Amino acid sequence: MNFEGLDPALAEYAPALHPALDPVLDPHLNPALLQNVELDPEGVPLEGIPVPESVHIMEGMYSELHTVVSEVGVPVSVSHFDLHEEMLWVGNHGGHATSFFGPALERYSSFQVSSSDDIRQIQSLENGVLFLTKTNLKYMSRGGLTIFDYLMDESEDVHSLLLTNSSTLLIGGLQNHVIEIDLNTVQETQKYTVEVPSVTILRQSNRFFFCGHTTGKVSLRDLRTFAAEHEFDAYSGSLSDFDVHGNLLVTCGFSSRMNGLACDRFLKVYDLRMMRAITPLQVHVDPLFLRFVPTYTSRLAIISQTGQCQFCEPTGLANPADIFHVNTVGQLIMTFDVSASKQAMVFGDSEGCVHLWADSPEVTFNAYSRETDFALPCMVDTLPHLDWNQDLMPLSLIPVPLTSETLLSDWPAANSAPAPRRAPPVDPEILRTMKKVGFIGYAPNPRTKLRNQIPYRLKELDNEFDSFSQVPESPIGREEEPHLYMVAKKYRKVTIKYSKLGLEDFDFKHYNKTLFAGLEPHIPNAYCNCMIQVLYFLEPVRCLVQNHLCQKEFCLGCELGFLFHMLDLSRGDPCQGSNFLRAFRTIPEASALGLILADSDEATGKVNLGRLIQSWNRFILTQLHQETQEQEAPQAYRGVGSSSFGSSGDSVIGQLCSCEVENSSMCRCGKETVRVSSTLLFTLSYPESNDKTKDYEFAQILKRSICLEQNTQAWCENCEKYQPTVQTRNIRCLPDVLVINCEVNSSKEADFWKTQAEYAFKKTVMRKGGLEIPKSKEISLGEWKDLGNAEAGHSYTSIEELKNIWIPHSIRMKLTKNKELDVCNWNESNELSSSDDQDSTYTYDLMATVVHILDSRTGGSLVGHIKVGETYHQRKEGVTHQQWYLFNDFLIEPVDKCEAVQFDMSWKVPAILYYARRNLHAKYNLTIKNPIEASVLLAEASLARKQRKCHATFIPLMLNEMPQVGDLVGLDAEFVTLNEEEAELRSDGTKSTIKPSQMSVARITCVRGQGPNEGIPFIDDYISTQEQVVDYLTQYSGIKPGDLDAKISSKHLTTLKSTYLKLRFLIDVGVKFVGHGLQKDFRVINLMVPKDQVIDTVYLFHMPRKRMISLRFLAWYFLDLKIQGETHDSIEDARTALQLYRKYLELSKNATEPDDFRKVLKGLYEKGRKMDWKVPEQDSQSSPKNAAVFPAVLTL
Repeated sequence: MNFEGLDPALAEYAPALHPALDPVLDPHLNPALLQNVELDPEGVPLEGIPVPESVHIMEGMYSELHTVVSEVGVPVSVSHFDLHEEMLWVGNHGGHATSFFGPALERYSSFQVSSSDDIRQIQSLENGVLFLTKTNLKYMSRGGLTIFDYLMDESEDVHSLLLTNSSTLLIGGLQNHVIEIDLNTVQETQKYTVEVPSVTILRQSNRFFFCGHTTGKVSLRDLRTFAAEHEFDAYSGSLSDFDVHGNLLVTCGFSSRMNGLACDRFLKVYDLRMMRAITPLQVHVDPLFLRFVPTYTSRLAIISQTGQCQFCEPTGLANPADIFHVNTVGQLIMTFDVSASKQAMVFGDSEGCVHLWADSPEVTFNAYSRETDFALPCMVDTLPHLDWNQDLMPLSLIPVPLTSETLLSDWPAANSAPAPRRAPPVDPEILRTMKKVGFIGYAPNPRTKLRNQIPYRLKELDNEFDSFSQVPESPIGREEEPHLYMVAKKYRKVTIKYSKLGLEDFDFKHYNKTLFAGLEPHIPNAYCNCMIQVLYFLEPVRCLVQNHLCQKEFCLGCELGFLFHMLDLSRGDPCQGSNFLRAFRTIPEASALGLILADSDEATGKVNLGRLIQSWNRFILTQLHQETQEQEAPQAYRGVGSSSFGSSGDSVIGQLCSCEVENSSMCRCGKETVRVSSTLLFTLSYPESNDKTKDYEFAQILKRSICLEQNTQAWCENCEKYQPTVQTRNIRCLPDVLVINCEVNSSKEADFWKTQAEYAFKKTVMRKGGLEIPKSKEISLGEWKDLGNAEAGHSYTSIEELKNIWIPHSIRMKLTKNKELDVCNWNESNELSSSDDQDSTYTYDLMATVVHILDSRTGGSLVGHIKVGETYHQRKEGVTHQQWYLFNDFLIEPVDKCEAVQFDMSWKVPAILYYARRNLHAKYNLTIKNPIEASVLLAEASLARKQRKCHATFIPLMLNEMPQVGDLVGLDAEFVTLNEEEAELRSDGTKSTIKPSQMSVARITCVRGQGPNEGIPFIDDYISTQEQVVDYLTQYSGIKPGDLDAKISSKHLTTLKSTYLKLRFLIDVGVKFVGHGLQKDFRVINLMVPKDQVIDTVYLFHMPRKRMISLRFLAWYFLDLKIQGETHDSIEDARTALQLYRKYLELSKNATEPDDFRKVLKGLYEKGRKMDWKVPEQDSQSSPKNAAVFPAVLTL
């Protein structure tokens, strides 16, 4: 209906304009509304109800454009104009959702959302639509497919939702809280408690969240914290609707009258600038819904339940001439919505009808809508049936759509050029017997190949194994690189992503959910991390190096003991071997063997890591063996008694791994020379190329490698010249730990491993009942069950667990009386028989495997599989069991024991194997006695030649001052830079740190924290360094060039090891360190300190989610001290940290209420923001705390 042109005088007869209030329906409406409604068998109308042709839509005025039936007889509960496409969504009380396309309301999709509850709100998103029911939030595509279904607690009764941004949603209901949900993770992130329950309407402006309550109140809440900012008590009964536009809030609702609720015809209007009510607006209909329709003016649309709609200005007077009526045929209006373009309005009634009103015939729901995807018409029924079994059936009968685009089968010319196979080489027998007549050769047929058949080899045998000359590929063509999908994710090289906070916000727990400690990979030469872990989990070695202490400045045994102590203390946090690797770089033998890599070599992957780690393995065992058996200097530091390990002539490494070897050389003249030596490991020796296709057990290759026989040229004293000599090697005893270098350095060895693994796979499958593998290598379920009961094997869960396995988990080795070696594969569960000699027969269990991961993107990496024993689990987790783990730098993950011996040679190449003798621990003393004694704190000489006693900046501890448990020690350290950080600028201008700067400690100061000499330092050591310093950071460290040089320094110069021992002794005693930013200090010093022994002032005076405050500002604010004027001084900083801790204790003690100290921190942050966190330079401005409030601090 159109009300334009009505006489204003008709306002006196307003009731006559509402035919829906009359019990007698308009007789002209019934035939027009019902004549074209056709129902399908399920009762859903198939066509819309057209508008009578007599209705004319005039531009600028809203009139009825179209009416459709959603579902006959089921009331419409909610309607919503899609914000992204030209669609209208409708939900009803039966939980059914229907969408209509365009102003013609063509049915687009229809599906069931809930089987029992009504749909209470709909919200469209870019990829789908959200539907809210009583206890459920469902996200579905526009075609009806469920994306996610979020079920809330059964006690919830939700009514409203509000999309605050593209990924965050607020949900309110009759309960006393509002839920915040993250749409990306589909999880509840917050639950905001509301003082007034029953939030049934949610709106948002650029200043507030608005919550409408059933009690008639509207509360305004903060956009960030959801805290209540203001509240309007609109109606005494209940609230039915409200809307916000600009600075105006308009509400409609019910008032309490005569023990009931009556619809209030006064709309309450509130000014959000002054937060108060202004003149209410009286309307001529009973308002149930209202919306702002801001087109030319800020008009309000007010709708009653009986279908009357009135437009008016919120600050003006309502005009009865602006009323029109929705033709609902006597039904009640249940829902109302306005399109985003403000050109269309929709009404849903209690009979299931949807009425679309518009202000123009060519209406659009959105200003910029994207195209809607429509289902393709079904072509199946129109196609003829094709008999696929007929060989002569022309495939051209299958309809193919015409397309102008490039097809997937249209290969580019570069990829489709003809490339003929290279002709295979002519049989050497033919060439040998061939006779030439002119340019034509004639030869008899050797009958080695079938007539007219030439077998082509798809893979060249003589090409290099693609793993052993690895260079990362260019970004071009990465999609075609096969290694990208070969390498399992957990085996790929892990890197640390650095932010502006450094490592503080990096989630190491994501990579390691165990309590064992990983090792950080960013330090130079950290390729050996996996081997460090192998040595750590070898219990006798761990105990050996932790008991070892000597006077050498750079001793790998000492540094490895310090690192193992950190791994013992860590509870899942990663450690770094910076001090160990620093000592490693100073050893000439390591450099001579090529074990020290340049940063460029590590980054580009030019080094064969498999060969490198095997050399490192040989070097570290030899080095530890030599260092721990040296008896020239005292075994312990400064007079501590000798270690409980080893005898004078041997070390524990020698006892564990050493094997006495008899080398025999036999010349052709009969002269035999025998030499006796010892070896710490064995290298696998493989058969010649013509024998590689045979089936070998690993035990056979191992025996061949230990008892090696080879022909070579050697000097014969009898013949007095070099002669062909047969050299043989035999062993006289068996080691407790069998260390094996696999020496897989080319494609020949790799193919040998692959071939033997295939043989082993076939034998394992055929072992039970003579099962034969079909060519597809698929086994039926019944056969597989039989296979799982194999007597000599394990019950495997999948065929994949049997593949790529050649080495056994256990081997048995026996030396006969004639000193002949017998080696055989052994089963883990088998024990030695009573007939075996326990002294000459050893059973070895696999303890660790180190593998080379081939990944052309990163240049490859090294990882280790380690069988962690019961003692380690007992210490870390309090349980006694054994488990295999994968150690990939700081990634640690439990793995199956089969995975530890599976080597897919295309990306996972074995490098090192460790076999340990059963019951190994019973033979060794595994107690650890801390070798660091209090004498390390006593006075010591300086390395600096010019340092004099008069220049001493500290007084060493006396015997009566030795620290006790709980004593306070002020600590501060200064650093210099060895390598600058590596960073890159992204395209958006932000900086990304690839590799952090490498720092080295240059000065360490410890200050007494109690006693008569409180505040006086007892350690002030400058650390001598032999490495090149890139930046002394003098402004921040106070270190100047020359301070660390023993030739010209006037400071008290010591070695890092000497000062490290002092700090280790303090930690072991149990003192508490007080300092500012100690986390970084301990990290660079490479110390692991228990958290209960660290008191960090940077956290004492810190509020959550606020910035960290500098020591300089804290000292000025709380202590009225100005420190760090030109440079930093570690003595001054350590004293100041102690004083701040005393001040913290004083403030905490004087606080009568819990919030008192929080108020002090708030004052600190407010002052800091005002002063931009800078200490004033002029002396006139003192700190805000005067001496009357803060007593004078102790002068140190």
